[in-house]
Amino acid sequence: MVGALQDAGVVVTGAGGGIGAALARRFAAEGARVVVNDLDAGRAKAVAEEVGGIALAGDASAVVPDALDALGGSVDVYCANAGVAFGGDSLDESAWATSWDVNVMAHVRAAHALLPGWLERGNGRFVSTVSAAGLLTMIGAAPYAVTKHGALAFAEYLSLTYRHRGIKVHAICPQGVRTDMLAATGSAGDLVLKPTAVEPEDVAEALFRGIEEDRFLILPHPEVADYYQARAATPDRWLAGMNHLQQKWEEVR
Repeated sequence: MVGALQDAGVVVTGAGGGIGAALARRFAAEGARVVVNDLDAGRAKAVAEEVGGIALAGDASAVVPDALDALGGSVDVYCANAGVAFGGDSLDESAWATSWDVNVMAHVRAAHALLPGWLERGNGRFVSTVSAAGLLTMIGAAPYAVTKHGALAFAEYLSLTYRHRGIKVHAICPQGVRTDMLAATGSAGDLVLKPTAVEPEDVAEALFRGIEEDRFLILPHPEVADYYQARAATPDRWLAGMNHLQQKWEEVR
């Protein structure tokens, strides 16, 4: 990947820590010029200084124009990594609205801003940090699970619509990753995610392997492929198994 990414313009949203910071470090190590975006200006600045990149604080939905300016008018790789995770299943409309805006619409807005330039020149790469919740689901986190399904659907749409015009799309779908978000998942995360959690650097490595192999679906936990197949082939059996997990969680929470 060194030759392909040398001097490439890369944007990583939600890059103040966790998976985003790991992606920023890895792209920078390959010689890319990296824009580090995060709502937390201090964290964005710290990671940008570490990787020799450019810090752009603020909402991921609005970062593309400033990123284009910072990178001299061209973004080669956009990593839609920023995300939020609200637990619960109640009708807290603010949680649903924020989840939809950050986990789905920020991706849509970024693609809308980048696609004209990418299509004109015949290349561009869109990386969506989705989560295995987008392929499967997650107990105790309805807004997160539902909007991550939306993020995956949008990534699929981009890929099927524009791949013949040079646009590459990757959907990263890990289970547990040792980040602040995992720490905030509480007892549901302790039960489902923590036992097999990986490091953010493992997710970055999985992405780069997927890029080299030109794969859409990036699975840092390979077993997720088997779960996804089971979900499609025997949905009632799969749902019964998830319900069993739900009952187990209700006993311990």
